[in-house]
Amino acid sequence: MITFVVPTRDRWLGGRGILARTLAEISAAARGGGLRAEVLIVDNASESPPDATAAQRACPGVPVRVLRLDHNAGAAARNLGAREADRASDWLVLLDDDSWPVGSAAGGGRLLAALAEAPAEVGAIAGEITLPGRRGRDGRTPLVHEAGGLPEVFVGCGVAIRREVFCSLGGYDATFGYYAEEYDLCARMILSGLRVAFDGRLAVHHCKTSTGRSFDRIAGNLVRNNAWVAARYAPPGRVLAEACSVVTRYGSIAHTEDAVPGFTRGLAQAVAGWRRQPRRPMSTAQWARFTGLEAAQRTLGELHRTAPLRRCAIVSPGKNAAVVARALDDLGVQRTSRPSEADTLVIGTLSPGPMLDGLAHWTARSGGRRVVCPWQPAHAGASAAAPPVTHAAITPAAPLAA
Repeated sequence: MITFVVPTRDRWLGGRGILARTLAEISAAARGGGLRAEVLIVDNASESPPDATAAQRACPGVPVRVLRLDHNAGAAARNLGAREADRASDWLVLLDDDSWPVGSAAGGGRLLAALAEAPAEVGAIAGEITLPGRRGRDGRTPLVHEAGGLPEVFVGCGVAIRREVFCSLGGYDATFGYYAEEYDLCARMILSGLRVAFDGRLAVHHCKTSTGRSFDRIAGNLVRNNAWVAARYAPPGRVLAEACSVVTRYGSIAHTEDAVPGFTRGLAQAVAGWRRQPRRPMSTAQWARFTGLEAAQRTLGELHRTAPLRRCAIVSPGKNAAVVARALDDLGVQRTSRPSEADTLVIGTLSPGPMLDGLAHWTARSGGRRVVCPWQPAHAGASAAAPPVTHAAITPAAPLAA
């Protein structure tokens, strides 16, 4: 059995809002895919909470319960959903109130297959999350995938987690509010001997409604929470360097998004709470998995052995681009900052969504040069609603017409 857990706050709108759409899509996927399922809506103290009867009407054929909190617990509202889930549920599928499974019947069947085939050591399955109709800052470039995550860090609006694992690890840390709570939980999974796997058969659309979103608040949470993750889990001797990297990255993003005041408040909170963070340092090998270095070393190393990388340029840099560069440097590969001088273009992010978008963008403009990903997400593009993905990290890109 599967329990879909959907936290929400002030997005019900009498059954006409985005949450009703989410419930309808869950119903279509569950019934069409033959899933035995339930839906738990966890209301984060909304002024107008979802009506249980209307919510059930929006999700025909799948039992719906509404659980109400007297305060806004942020992402940790999902903890209540996990505790209240049917004891027959082996898996929790965690969504946002504006994200839902893709593909109705076919999507439900693919999800069921992904869960059934997951090895025992896999505690969570990260989904492929697409952004319908979203475009970049230039207004033209499509943003096909959600940002965030790493090879062993999922994005919280589209993930399946074994219920027993989630509960035994204590779920999300409520002090994080939201953003980077997934990193904290994934770190605890790795420390517990578990793996996080990516599987594109768990395909999710994230509508990303603007209601209730403030990038000023987001920037503050990002710098605070990611700094706390470094304080908790970075290996000895790496803590301050990792924290400085966090401040640099999110300071730059805040400047770009005109959210410097929020970033400044979050940085102050990070410093104030720094010494209170529970310290559980990872080993060097565990940190390599957590940051994506192990995946990049493995994937690029295999490619280098079978089809040597000679002169590479890192393109579409993003999350942990420095880790991609280190993996190439460890192989002794020559690097250039000019893509026009390279025979191989390496996508410079370890976040699965931006990596796949970068792959599509540069493959179309490669002029016949190889375009490679630093790691290989399983079943990417499996959804009928997601664009097919050419795994150019294994097969060189075909020459293109001008």
